Amino acid sequence: MFTGLVEEVGRLTQLSPTQGGGGRLKVEACKVLEGIKLGDSIAVNGTCLTAVEWDKSGGWLMFDAVAETLSKTTLTSLQPGQALNLERALAVGDRVGGHYVTGHVDGQGHLLGTERQGNGIVYRFRADPRLMPLIAPKGSIAVDGISLTVVDVPDDGFSVWIVPHTASATNLGMLRPGDAVNLETDILAKYVARMVCGSPQGGTVSMNKLKEAGFLH
Repeated sequence: MFTGLVEEVGRLTQLSPTQGGGGRLKVEACKVLEGIKLGDSIAVNGTCLTAVEWDKSGGWLMFDAVAETLSKTTLTSLQPGQALNLERALAVGDRVGGHYVTGHVDGQGHLLGTERQGNGIVYRFRADPRLMPLIAPKGSIAVDGISLTVVDVPDDGFSVWIVPHTASATNLGMLRPGDAVNLETDILAKYVARMVCGSPQGGTVSMNKLKEAGFLH
């Protein structure tokens, strides 16, 4: 479990294939190496991965990713030198400054564009249509592992408002229109969908269904 507050921005140095269609990532990092143990979970651009090898003096660590993880995330499109948002798993007693993020990516989105508004920046993303019913204004969403608050939800995507610190402390400031990002919707929205639809295969969430279930008035 994570909070969506990025601890540091690392750099991908190597992505090599492994048996079964998986891959191994070598990442330059510093902060997340503190107190690291074999098997620790670290969110890499919002994807929960397991640390399998590291060198603190060399400033790097390695992760293994299975084929399913690679197929659902942007990891396979990463290039050496690319910036990665890194966050260690939440420990007992830690403050939750963002929202609960599982590290299980639901799908991908693409940056449509940005617009400066006052002292912030509005980022507009297109999202997988399957995810749109789970995204709501003023709700939470994780974009490449960053906990963000949704501002608006047009038919084909959503927008978020970013303060300069968030842009500089994450990879958001490096994104360009068309770039793909990992998306994880709020786990609370998934439970509501489960209650309303019965199962992910039982139908889709709609405003009418939410009203009938008493979640909207």
